[in-house]
Amino acid sequence: QRLFFYSGSSIGNFTPESAMKLLRSLREQCDDSGGLLIGIDLVKPASILEPAYDDALGVTAAFNLNLLNHLNHLIGADFDLGDWRHVAQFNRSLSRVEMHLEARHGLVVSWPGGERHFAAGERIHTESSYKYELLQFRAMLVQAGFRKINAWTDERQWFAVCHASMHEQP
Repeated sequence: QRLFFYSGSSIGNFTPESAMKLLRSLREQCDDSGGLLIGIDLVKPASILEPAYDDALGVTAAFNLNLLNHLNHLIGADFDLGDWRHVAQFNRSLSRVEMHLEARHGLVVSWPGGERHFAAGERIHTESSYKYELLQFRAMLVQAGFRKINAWTDERQWFAVCHASMHEQP
């Protein structure tokens, strides 16, 4: 029996369309007696989600701002990290936390052969982390071709682990 394990809730870093492609691909690789064990991050109030992606210690902000360092290194840009601030917000209509880098003031970023003007408050969308309702994710697993789905959540129902397979287990 082949069991695929997708740890954490990193399925949320895929768009729903890409997540569905991944789930279908995993289902195709399971034999009829195999399955998938996967963790998901469930929808929570914005008052819980936003601080999780904009922590008081600034760890997530430093991670996000480091993208600009990579661009400076890769393409020879002159991003000044002090010109930008990290912003995380829950987009309820798309059920995702969006991380952005926001220009603190009007500025110009240059690189060999080009430049880009940014207005104060203009944002660069750097990452999305989708959150799922459990029923919605179960429906995605069924749409991907799985038939038997078991799910377990923590007592607050903030996270879930799902086991998806084709048949009832003996």
